[in-house]
Amino acid sequence: MSYTLYLGDYAYSSWSLRAWLLFRRFDIDTAITLLDFHAATVADQMAQVPPARTVPTLVTGEGTVIWDSLAIAEELASRHPKAGLWPEDPAARATARALACEMHSGFAALRSHCPMNLRLAYVDCAAPAEVAADLRRIETLWSFARERFGGDGPWLCGRYSVADAFFAPVAARIAGYGLTVNTVAADYVAAHLADSAFRRWRAMGLVRGSDLARYAKPYETTAWPGPQPLAAQAVESGPSENTACPYSGDPVTHYLTMDGRTFGFCNAFCRDKTVADPEAWPAFMALVAREA
Repeated sequence: MSYTLYLGDYAYSSWSLRAWLLFRRFDIDTAITLLDFHAATVADQMAQVPPARTVPTLVTGEGTVIWDSLAIAEELASRHPKAGLWPEDPAARATARALACEMHSGFAALRSHCPMNLRLAYVDCAAPAEVAADLRRIETLWSFARERFGGDGPWLCGRYSVADAFFAPVAARIAGYGLTVNTVAADYVAAHLADSAFRRWRAMGLVRGSDLARYAKPYETTAWPGPQPLAAQAVESGPSENTACPYSGDPVTHYLTMDGRTFGFCNAFCRDKTVADPEAWPAFMALVAREA
C-alpha cells in the first residue's frame, strides 16, 4: 500500500507527531509532505487536498483522504492488522482505545497553556489550576493503565500502541514546561524522551523550519530534559569514512565529525538532523559501528 502523509512543523505540530509515530513506530512506509507554518495558513496549504484543512492528513494509494489523527490510527490498524497498533489482549485494547480517545478530545487547558515546542524547555511555566487539573487526570489515566496492563515495559498497555503515540506530545509538554507529576507519570515521560523515534522527530524539529515566536513563552529557559546527544559537529569538507549516505545511499556531499571521525551525507538536512542527535538514528549508528 502507498501513502502520502501531510505534516506540520516538526518542532511545533503535536498532532503531526502523533501521526508520524504511527508510521515510524509500526514500520509502515509513507511519503511525507511537510507544510511550512511560517509560509501560509495550514488551510490554505491544504486546499489542494479537499476536504482536509488541518494536519496531519493521510492520502491513501487509492486517493482516500483521512484528515483526522484518530481516524488515521484506526484505518492503519484495519489495513495493517499484523503491525500491532492496538494491544492483542481485548481488555488492554479497549483501555488503549479509551486512552487515545480521551487524549484526542480532552486536556484543552494543557494544550492551550503549554503548546508543544521542542526547541525550548522551561524551568517553570506557572501552571494555573485548570492545567493542574489536567495533569492530575493524566496521572490517574497513566497510573491505571500501567498498573493493569503495563507489565515490565515502560508503555501504557504493554507494547507500544496508538495510545502511547497519542500521549507522546503530552509527555513533551510535561518535560518541556517543567510540570510536576507523580513518579509513575515522570517515568512514562522519561520513556518517551528516550524513545528513538521521538528523538528522531525532535532532531528534525531542531534543524528544519523557522523559530516561531508565537510558540515561545516568557519563562526562564533550561536545557532539554531528555537524554543528552552525543557530541557531533558539521564540517565543510571530507574525506569521510563512507562514500554513500546512510539514509538514502546517494553519494556524500556534506560532512560531520564525531569522536575524531568524519562521516558523509547526501544533503545538509541528513547531516544536520544527525548532528542534532546522532544516537537517535539507527542507520547512522550502524555505520559508526561498521566503520570502527
